[in-house]
Amino acid sequence: MPISIFTDTAANIPAHQVKENNITVIPLTYTVDGIPHTCADAAEFDGAEFYGAIRDGAEVRTSQITPQTYIDYMTPALERGEDIIFIGLSSGVSGSFSSARIALRELEEQFPERKIRLVDSYGASLGEGLLVLRAIECLKHRMSIDDTVERIISLRRRMYQVITVDDLMHLKRGGRLSGASAVVGTMLAIKPLLKGSEQGKIVMLDKVRGRRRSIEALAEKYYELAEYPKNQIVGIAQADCPEDAEYLRSLIVKRFPPKDVIIVPFEPVTGSHVGPGALALFFEGDNEVRGK
Repeated sequence: MPISIFTDTAANIPAHQVKENNITVIPLTYTVDGIPHTCADAAEFDGAEFYGAIRDGAEVRTSQITPQTYIDYMTPALERGEDIIFIGLSSGVSGSFSSARIALRELEEQFPERKIRLVDSYGASLGEGLLVLRAIECLKHRMSIDDTVERIISLRRRMYQVITVDDLMHLKRGGRLSGASAVVGTMLAIKPLLKGSEQGKIVMLDKVRGRRRSIEALAEKYYELAEYPKNQIVGIAQADCPEDAEYLRSLIVKRFPPKDVIIVPFEPVTGSHVGPGALALFFEGDNEVRGK
């Protein structure tokens, strides 16, 4: 049976890879000063304009995907006789995955002969997107739907996600920060390091002094924890700080070059919570890496 891969816009997959791999991307929605937006096409997203507006005081609010939206997107594929794997934004930071579970119950009743598998990525941005690309690889190697899902769930616990931000207040306001205070010594140029926990939440990891040092701290996590770098794709997401992303890439490839490095602008829904200047790194470690 043909198998279709679905994800959401938080996966931050470059537009050309979405098209090349026939990935269906379900859009998350947001408002900027009360005006509704979606970001269904990553190629059309102007990160500099979006994050510039936030710096200028624009208010961004985000919404989770509704069960009906999942149903609307998935029904045509099921009607064509396709099975579905959906890899979604972490349930630790969004209620969207709960909506997917609600939609699943209705779709299974309507299409009992079809297989629909949901995978909570426990990640966001390329922490989610790299799992989607791994699922594509599995299907190209003719793995079954259940073997593919089992493989992605195994990879999920190995996906390390570490981020530095300029201002924790963006995460604090959105309720996305777990186990940390939003009060950081900004006058002393203290920069927080955060990571994705085993439960897919964002938690405090460390604090370092200075922007350049915080970027180097991301690279040091890669040096310390990456497993078999030559066999993996590393992800970098940046919220209107492309020069910092390039510096991070140069540190990574100089010492332990991976198979490839993908650099993307943080898409607007995740990006509005991490804020302008956020820089994140995604790579694979060992089976216990998310606890480190």
